[in-house]
Amino acid sequence: MGATALLQIVIVWLSGSVALLADTMHNLGHLATTIPLIIAFRLGRRVPTRRYNYGLRRAEDLVGLLIGAVIALSAALIVWESVRALTTQRELTHLGWVLAAAIVGAAGNELVARYRIRAGRRIGSAALIAEGQHARTDALTSLAVVLGVIGAWLGLPWVDPVIGLFIAAVIVVVLVGSMRTVVRRLMDGIEPGTLDSVEETAAAVPGVVSVGCARARWTGHRLEVDLDIAVDSTLTVETAHGIAHAVEDGLRGHVPHLQQATIHLTPAPTPTPPRTTPLMH
Repeated sequence: MGATALLQIVIVWLSGSVALLADTMHNLGHLATTIPLIIAFRLGRRVPTRRYNYGLRRAEDLVGLLIGAVIALSAALIVWESVRALTTQRELTHLGWVLAAAIVGAAGNELVARYRIRAGRRIGSAALIAEGQHARTDALTSLAVVLGVIGAWLGLPWVDPVIGLFIAAVIVVVLVGSMRTVVRRLMDGIEPGTLDSVEETAAAVPGVVSVGCARARWTGHRLEVDLDIAVDSTLTVETAHGIAHAVEDGLRGHVPHLQQATIHLTPAPTPTPPRTTPLMH
Protein backbone atom coordinates (compact mmCIF):
# COMPACT_ATOMS: atom_id res chain seq x y z
CA MET A 1 0.00 0.00 0.00
CA GLY A 2 2.85 2.39 0.81
CA ALA A 3 4.65 1.74 -2.47
CA THR A 4 1.43 2.20 -4.46
CA ALA A 5 0.54 5.46 -2.68
CA LEU A 6 4.07 6.87 -3.09
CA LEU A 7 4.01 6.26 -6.84
CA GLN A 8 0.57 7.85 -7.13
CA ILE A 9 1.61 10.95 -5.13
CA VAL A 10 4.40 11.68 -7.62
CA ILE A 11 2.08 11.31 -10.60
CA VAL A 12 -0.65 13.46 -8.98
CA TRP A 13 1.96 16.21 -8.48
CA LEU A 14 2.99 15.99 -12.15
CA SER A 15 -0.45 15.63 -13.73
CA GLY A 16 -2.90 17.49 -11.49
CA SER A 17 -5.48 14.68 -11.80
CA VAL A 18 -8.20 15.02 -9.15
CA ALA A 19 -9.49 11.50 -9.75
CA LEU A 20 -6.03 10.08 -9.10
CA LEU A 21 -5.70 12.35 -6.05
CA ALA A 22 -8.95 10.88 -4.71
CA ASP A 23 -7.69 7.35 -5.21
CA THR A 24 -4.33 8.25 -3.63
CA MET A 25 -6.00 9.80 -0.56
CA HIS A 26 -8.04 6.64 -0.09
CA ASN A 27 -4.93 4.47 -0.29
CA LEU A 28 -3.10 6.73 2.16
CA GLY A 29 -6.05 6.48 4.53
CA HIS A 30 -5.83 2.69 4.47
CA LEU A 31 -2.08 2.86 5.00
CA ALA A 32 -2.42 5.22 7.98
CA THR A 33 -5.11 3.14 9.68
CA THR A 34 -3.24 -0.14 9.26
CA ILE A 35 -0.74 0.89 11.97
CA PRO A 36 -3.31 1.46 14.78
CA LEU A 37 -5.10 -1.71 13.67
CA ILE A 38 -1.88 -3.70 14.21
CA ILE A 39 -1.49 -2.06 17.63
CA ALA A 40 -5.08 -2.97 18.52
CA PHE A 41 -4.51 -6.62 17.56
CA ARG A 42 -1.42 -6.74 19.77
CA LEU A 43 -3.26 -5.13 22.69
CA GLY A 44 -6.04 -7.68 22.29
CA ARG A 45 -3.53 -10.50 22.78
CA ARG A 46 -2.51 -9.27 26.24
CA VAL A 47 -3.66 -11.34 29.18
CA PRO A 48 -6.41 -9.87 31.40
CA THR A 49 -5.34 -7.96 34.51
CA ARG A 50 -7.18 -7.02 37.68
CA ARG A 51 -7.85 -3.57 36.22
CA TYR A 52 -8.80 -4.81 32.72
CA ASN A 53 -10.15 -8.18 33.73
CA TYR A 54 -11.83 -8.81 30.36
CA GLY A 55 -8.62 -8.03 28.46
CA LEU A 56 -8.08 -5.28 25.87
CA ARG A 57 -9.81 -6.75 22.83
CA ARG A 58 -12.16 -3.74 22.71
CA ALA A 59 -9.21 -1.71 21.40
CA GLU A 60 -10.00 -3.17 17.97
CA ASP A 61 -13.46 -1.58 18.01
CA LEU A 62 -12.06 1.79 19.15
CA VAL A 63 -9.57 1.71 16.29
CA GLY A 64 -12.55 1.08 14.01
CA LEU A 65 -13.89 4.51 15.00
CA LEU A 66 -10.49 6.07 14.24
CA ILE A 67 -10.46 4.38 10.83
CA GLY A 68 -13.91 5.82 10.13
CA ALA A 69 -12.77 9.32 11.05
CA VAL A 70 -9.73 9.11 8.75
CA ILE A 71 -11.82 7.82 5.85
CA ALA A 72 -14.42 10.57 6.37
CA LEU A 73 -11.66 13.19 6.36
CA SER A 74 -10.23 11.83 3.11
CA ALA A 75 -13.71 11.86 1.51
CA ALA A 76 -14.20 15.52 2.52
CA LEU A 77 -10.82 16.48 1.00
CA ILE A 78 -11.68 14.65 -2.22
CA VAL A 79 -14.98 16.51 -2.53
CA TRP A 80 -13.24 19.83 -1.89
CA GLU A 81 -10.60 19.23 -4.57
CA SER A 82 -13.17 17.90 -7.06
CA VAL A 83 -15.44 20.93 -6.69
CA ARG A 84 -12.47 23.27 -7.00
CA ALA A 85 -11.36 21.49 -10.18
CA LEU A 86 -14.86 21.84 -11.66
CA THR A 87 -14.90 25.59 -11.01
CA THR A 88 -11.29 26.31 -12.00
CA GLN A 89 -9.73 25.77 -15.39
CA ARG A 90 -7.05 23.13 -15.04
CA GLU A 91 -4.98 21.35 -17.68
CA LEU A 92 -4.17 17.71 -17.15
CA THR A 93 -0.73 16.49 -18.19
CA HIS A 94 1.20 13.20 -18.15
CA LEU A 95 -1.99 11.29 -18.89
CA GLY A 96 -0.08 8.14 -19.74
CA TRP A 97 1.47 8.12 -16.29
CA VAL A 98 -1.95 8.72 -14.71
CA LEU A 99 -3.28 5.71 -16.59
CA ALA A 100 -0.33 3.60 -15.43
CA ALA A 101 -0.77 4.74 -11.82
CA ALA A 102 -4.47 3.82 -11.91
CA ILE A 103 -3.64 0.33 -13.13
CA VAL A 104 -0.89 -0.06 -10.51
CA GLY A 105 -3.32 1.17 -7.83
CA ALA A 106 -5.94 -1.37 -8.88
CA ALA A 107 -3.38 -4.20 -8.85
CA GLY A 108 -1.94 -3.11 -5.50
CA ASN A 109 -5.35 -2.94 -3.85
CA GLU A 110 -6.31 -6.36 -5.20
CA LEU A 111 -3.11 -7.89 -3.78
CA VAL A 112 -3.84 -6.28 -0.39
CA ALA A 113 -7.45 -7.48 -0.56
CA ARG A 114 -6.43 -11.10 -1.15
CA TYR A 115 -3.85 -10.98 1.63
CA ARG A 116 -6.27 -9.50 4.18
CA ILE A 117 -9.13 -11.84 3.34
CA ARG A 118 -6.84 -14.89 3.53
CA ALA A 119 -5.38 -13.74 6.87
CA GLY A 120 -8.82 -12.84 8.23
CA ARG A 121 -10.17 -16.30 7.46
CA ARG A 122 -7.11 -17.93 9.04
CA ILE A 123 -7.45 -16.12 12.38
CA GLY A 124 -11.26 -15.83 12.34
CA SER A 125 -11.34 -12.02 12.12
CA ALA A 126 -14.51 -10.69 10.52
CA ALA A 127 -13.09 -7.16 10.74
CA LEU A 128 -9.99 -8.08 8.74
CA ILE A 129 -12.09 -9.86 6.12
CA ALA A 130 -14.24 -6.73 5.80
CA GLU A 131 -11.10 -4.62 5.38
CA GLY A 132 -10.02 -6.95 2.58
CA GLN A 133 -13.37 -6.54 0.86
CA HIS A 134 -13.00 -2.77 1.34
CA ALA A 135 -9.62 -2.90 -0.42
CA ARG A 136 -11.26 -4.80 -3.27
CA THR A 137 -13.72 -1.94 -3.78
CA ASP A 138 -10.70 0.41 -3.80
CA ALA A 139 -9.33 -1.56 -6.75
CA LEU A 140 -12.53 -0.79 -8.63
CA THR A 141 -12.27 2.93 -7.83
CA SER A 142 -8.69 2.88 -9.11
CA LEU A 143 -9.99 1.54 -12.41
CA ALA A 144 -12.52 4.41 -12.46
CA VAL A 145 -9.58 6.80 -12.79
CA VAL A 146 -9.06 5.31 -16.25
CA LEU A 147 -12.36 6.92 -17.30
CA GLY A 148 -10.99 10.32 -16.27
CA VAL A 149 -7.92 9.77 -18.44
CA ILE A 150 -10.07 8.76 -21.41
CA GLY A 151 -12.21 11.88 -20.90
CA ALA A 152 -9.14 14.12 -20.91
CA TRP A 153 -7.88 12.50 -24.12
CA LEU A 154 -11.28 13.18 -25.69
CA GLY A 155 -11.13 16.85 -24.70
CA LEU A 156 -13.51 16.52 -21.74
CA PRO A 157 -11.46 17.68 -18.71
CA TRP A 158 -14.56 17.85 -16.48
CA VAL A 159 -14.74 14.03 -16.47
CA ASP A 160 -11.70 13.83 -14.14
CA PRO A 161 -13.21 15.81 -11.19
CA VAL A 162 -16.56 14.09 -11.72
CA ILE A 163 -14.80 10.74 -11.31
CA GLY A 164 -13.28 12.21 -8.12
CA LEU A 165 -16.77 12.93 -6.79
CA PHE A 166 -17.87 9.42 -7.74
CA ILE A 167 -14.97 7.91 -5.79
CA ALA A 168 -15.88 10.11 -2.79
CA ALA A 169 -19.46 8.80 -2.96
CA VAL A 170 -18.23 5.19 -3.03
CA ILE A 171 -16.03 5.90 -0.01
CA VAL A 172 -18.99 7.33 1.93
CA VAL A 173 -21.18 4.31 1.13
CA VAL A 174 -18.47 1.89 2.32
CA LEU A 175 -17.83 4.09 5.38
CA VAL A 176 -21.49 4.02 6.46
CA GLY A 177 -21.61 0.21 6.22
CA SER A 178 -18.33 -0.21 8.13
CA MET A 179 -19.29 2.21 10.89
CA ARG A 180 -22.67 0.55 11.34
CA THR A 181 -20.88 -2.71 12.18
CA VAL A 182 -18.32 -1.02 14.46
CA VAL A 183 -20.94 0.92 16.44
CA ARG A 184 -23.19 -2.14 16.75
CA ARG A 185 -20.33 -4.14 18.25
CA LEU A 186 -19.42 -1.32 20.63
CA MET A 187 -23.06 -1.41 21.80
CA ASP A 188 -22.81 -5.22 22.27
CA GLY A 189 -24.97 -5.90 19.23
CA ILE A 190 -24.69 -9.22 17.41
CA GLU A 191 -25.74 -10.60 14.04
CA PRO A 192 -29.24 -12.07 13.59
CA GLY A 193 -29.37 -15.81 14.21
CA THR A 194 -26.39 -15.92 16.59
CA LEU A 195 -28.47 -16.56 19.72
CA ASP A 196 -30.67 -19.05 17.84
CA SER A 197 -27.56 -21.07 16.99
CA VAL A 198 -26.36 -20.90 20.61
CA GLU A 199 -29.70 -22.05 22.05
CA GLU A 200 -30.24 -24.84 19.51
CA THR A 201 -26.71 -26.19 19.99
CA ALA A 202 -27.04 -26.21 23.79
CA ALA A 203 -30.50 -27.79 23.73
CA ALA A 204 -29.21 -30.67 21.58
CA VAL A 205 -26.62 -31.76 24.18
CA PRO A 206 -27.71 -34.91 26.11
CA GLY A 207 -28.57 -34.09 29.70
CA VAL A 208 -29.77 -30.54 29.06
CA VAL A 209 -33.41 -30.31 30.14
CA SER A 210 -33.95 -26.73 28.97
CA VAL A 211 -32.07 -23.61 27.93
CA GLY A 212 -32.69 -20.36 29.81
CA CYS A 213 -31.20 -16.91 29.30
CA ALA A 214 -28.66 -16.71 26.46
CA ARG A 215 -26.45 -13.70 25.72
CA ALA A 216 -23.55 -13.03 23.37
CA ARG A 217 -21.31 -10.09 22.55
CA TRP A 218 -18.27 -9.26 20.44
CA THR A 219 -14.98 -8.18 22.00
CA GLY A 220 -12.75 -7.28 19.09
CA HIS A 221 -12.98 -10.10 16.56
CA ARG A 222 -13.93 -12.78 19.11
CA LEU A 223 -17.34 -13.75 20.49
CA GLU A 224 -18.27 -14.33 24.15
CA VAL A 225 -21.36 -16.31 25.19
CA ASP A 226 -23.19 -16.38 28.53
CA LEU A 227 -25.77 -19.19 28.85
CA ASP A 228 -28.11 -20.69 31.46
CA ILE A 229 -28.99 -24.40 31.19
CA ALA A 230 -31.21 -26.55 33.39
CA VAL A 231 -30.22 -30.13 34.27
CA ASP A 232 -31.76 -32.89 36.36
CA SER A 233 -31.60 -31.83 40.01
CA THR A 234 -30.71 -35.36 41.11
CA LEU A 235 -27.41 -35.39 39.19
CA THR A 236 -24.10 -35.20 41.01
CA VAL A 237 -22.01 -32.06 40.72
CA GLU A 238 -19.44 -33.96 38.68
CA THR A 239 -22.03 -35.21 36.16
CA ALA A 240 -23.64 -31.77 35.81
CA HIS A 241 -20.19 -30.23 35.30
CA GLY A 242 -19.54 -32.72 32.51
CA ILE A 243 -22.77 -31.66 30.79
CA ALA A 244 -21.67 -28.02 30.98
CA HIS A 245 -18.35 -28.95 29.36
CA ALA A 246 -20.21 -30.82 26.61
CA VAL A 247 -22.31 -27.71 25.94
CA GLU A 248 -19.17 -25.57 25.69
CA ASP A 249 -17.55 -28.05 23.29
CA GLY A 250 -20.70 -28.05 21.16
CA LEU A 251 -20.76 -24.26 21.01
CA ARG A 252 -17.11 -24.15 19.92
CA GLY A 253 -17.96 -26.48 17.06
CA HIS A 254 -21.05 -24.61 15.85
CA VAL A 255 -20.58 -20.91 16.74
CA PRO A 256 -17.88 -19.21 14.63
CA HIS A 257 -15.21 -17.03 16.29
CA LEU A 258 -16.16 -18.12 19.82
CA GLN A 259 -13.60 -17.00 22.41
CA GLN A 260 -15.25 -18.29 25.57
CA ALA A 261 -18.57 -19.59 26.85
CA THR A 262 -19.74 -19.17 30.44
CA ILE A 263 -22.28 -21.87 31.33
CA HIS A 264 -24.56 -21.41 34.37
CA LEU A 265 -26.17 -24.59 35.75
CA THR A 266 -29.63 -24.51 37.32
CA PRO A 267 -31.70 -27.47 38.64
CA ALA A 268 -34.67 -28.38 36.49
CA PRO A 269 -37.96 -28.24 38.40
CA THR A 270 -39.08 -31.62 39.68
CA PRO A 271 -42.46 -32.55 38.20
CA THR A 272 -45.23 -32.63 40.78
CA PRO A 273 -46.97 -36.04 40.93
CA PRO A 274 -50.65 -35.88 40.02
CA ARG A 275 -53.08 -35.72 42.93
CA THR A 276 -55.38 -38.73 43.33
CA THR A 277 -58.95 -38.53 44.54
CA PRO A 278 -59.71 -41.03 47.39
CA LEU A 279 -62.40 -43.60 46.62
CA MET A 280 -65.66 -43.07 48.44
CA HIS A 281 -67.28 -46.20 50.01
